[in-house]
Amino acid sequence: MTKLRGWLHATVWSTAGLAAASGFGQFGVIALLGDLAEAFGEPAGGGGIPQVGMAATTVGLGLAVIRLASLASLPAASIADRFGRRRVLIAVCAAGLGFTVVSAASPSWWWFVAILALGRPLLAATNAIAGVVAAEETTSQDRSKAIALVSAAFAAGSGLFAVSRALLDQWIGFRGMLALAVVPLMLVPVVGRRIEEPERFASVTAAPRRRLVGPMPRSLRPRLVTLSAIHFGIGFLSGPVNSYIFLYGEQVQGVDATAMAALFVASGVTGLAGLLAGRWAADRFGRRVTAASGLAAGAAFAFVTYSGSRVGLFVAYPLTVLAASAFTPAAGALDTELFPTRARATAAGWIAAAQILGGVSGLAAFGVLADTLVSFTAAAAAVSLPAAALSLAYVRLPETRGLRLEESGRPPTDGP
Repeated sequence: MTKLRGWLHATVWSTAGLAAASGFGQFGVIALLGDLAEAFGEPAGGGGIPQVGMAATTVGLGLAVIRLASLASLPAASIADRFGRRRVLIAVCAAGLGFTVVSAASPSWWWFVAILALGRPLLAATNAIAGVVAAEETTSQDRSKAIALVSAAFAAGSGLFAVSRALLDQWIGFRGMLALAVVPLMLVPVVGRRIEEPERFASVTAAPRRRLVGPMPRSLRPRLVTLSAIHFGIGFLSGPVNSYIFLYGEQVQGVDATAMAALFVASGVTGLAGLLAGRWAADRFGRRVTAASGLAAGAAFAFVTYSGSRVGLFVAYPLTVLAASAFTPAAGALDTELFPTRARATAAGWIAAAQILGGVSGLAAFGVLADTLVSFTAAAAAVSLPAAALSLAYVRLPETRGLRLEESGRPPTDGP
């Protein structure tokens, strides 16, 4: 019988540690976007937003390229179904952080984009596999707690970068900040020693192996398509809303780096509250209703964040993070609970790919609309409405609350 752990087990916490390292590595491009726009200055000129320092279209396309490159996280995550969760998780996290360190030497905006495009899929795969490990190691009662812990760790890593920037940026600049990723990189092998291979995975390794990336069984495709559509909408919203926040706050609203760091710390507090509330609601009311409510609320608050005032920024953004964090444990549990063990990491890769494509589309659309309409508010409305509408798609999925993975992931009978 498979031995399951509680959410406080060393494997879960160590996996969360790698998620934190991934958050630190990925957040640099967001927190430093204003600095990058000034350093690699390419003024917006005619129809753009002059305060930004670089055309919003250029920024959006660069961020879209980085996000598009994250599609490579699909085979990286799927490899974990073949060679094991632990070794792949450690490898992709270390390599992704390595590329973040190298990006500190970028001579131009597009060199920076190219280097991060190599590392981003590896860090995205770290997040996907970390969620799979947290789900497979724990009981149904502890699963949403473990996923919430991994999500909180990722947010903590991101927040640590934001705070470090407020304290150190004036001394070491954006290049020094990117080079700081060497610190979590050195800790990866230390933390990795505490991670065990989930017994659920070990129990199926004797079975015939799937292709590295392949289609789902026919009976599972409706679940995968529905989840992929939802996550496309999430990416379409979260990609621009989170990526432009420092640029919008500092360059458009005139907020200094210290105040933006304080905003992010406050968002970390609301994010933790959201994770706790979302974990409780997912176990009490179910995965579907909690996820749908969090997604719809997050879309509404995201629009208000970019409504054109500092009050909207400082009030609505922490509420956006609260709603998104409440969404995460329920949605993360459902994403893992609806697929069998041998296909779980592959499904996570496909779902991540859909969210990446949504992020690419959202970033490109947001930048073009902001430049064309000279308005972040109109661009925010364009990315918020589709995500709110897609929250209704959760009614098409089965509820998995209280079920063991072997039960919730059992495929319906295939058709002829």
